[in-house]
Amino acid sequence: MRVISIQSQVVYGHVGNSAAVQPMQAMGLEVAAVPTTLLSNHPHYPTMRGRILETALVADLLLGVEERDLPMTAGAVVTGYMGSAANAAATAGFLRRWKARNPALLHICDPVIGDDDLGVFVADGLIEQFRDELTPMADIITPNQFEMGRLVGERPDTVEGVIEAARILNARGTGRTVVTGCVLTDTAAGEVETVAIEGGVAHRTSIPRIPIRPSGTGDLFTAYLTGWLMRGEGLAEAAARATAGVQTVLLRTQAAGAFEMRLTES
Repeated sequence: MRVISIQSQVVYGHVGNSAAVQPMQAMGLEVAAVPTTLLSNHPHYPTMRGRILETALVADLLLGVEERDLPMTAGAVVTGYMGSAANAAATAGFLRRWKARNPALLHICDPVIGDDDLGVFVADGLIEQFRDELTPMADIITPNQFEMGRLVGERPDTVEGVIEAARILNARGTGRTVVTGCVLTDTAAGEVETVAIEGGVAHRTSIPRIPIRPSGTGDLFTAYLTGWLMRGEGLAEAAARATAGVQTVLLRTQAAGAFEMRLTES
């Protein structure tokens, strides 16, 4: 099964496609990785080289993907960090064309906007692009709790609030929602939850909070989720398995005392 993954790329470290490609390949998927940035590393270092890619280049790469007819043979398109509003608009146009031609093509959107630690960390116009363009045409979205609040206007802090936020997004066109990194009013102390919403029902997966915060965990989660969905798992089970996969990587990273996620044993 083929997946087209449109998101950032770094030379060193594990964020965007540099976090997502390896686990999806390990799960048996053929990944066509389209970069929206090409950076030396993520921003949590004293220096960073490279740049957000020009929209003309991103659009040209997407045209090459179309010329190889990859969207007709792919099971899913994953969208993540866009870099610029113009890159998001080009990606939205690509999705509109190919969702019309191949309705079975699953769009899994990680609306990378920000998090509780850093707040909003994306360029101007990207919140609007995710809210108004990319998430309404997504079959599944994977925001964290902070991003969910930005998409609907109010941060959900109860399971009922998460369900209502998913309903609001569903009314705009979004299919199903998986919210990561949730700490709700009834979440057990020291735990963090993934909440998958399907048909107005919340499926909750809780794991112990691991006291490290490497970059790229959301990208890794979406990769695992995509892998399990492509293997035929339902949304709730895929979300639970993806959560377990991220937990394994975080425990390995913690044991190694590493700053970057340890995606593999060695």
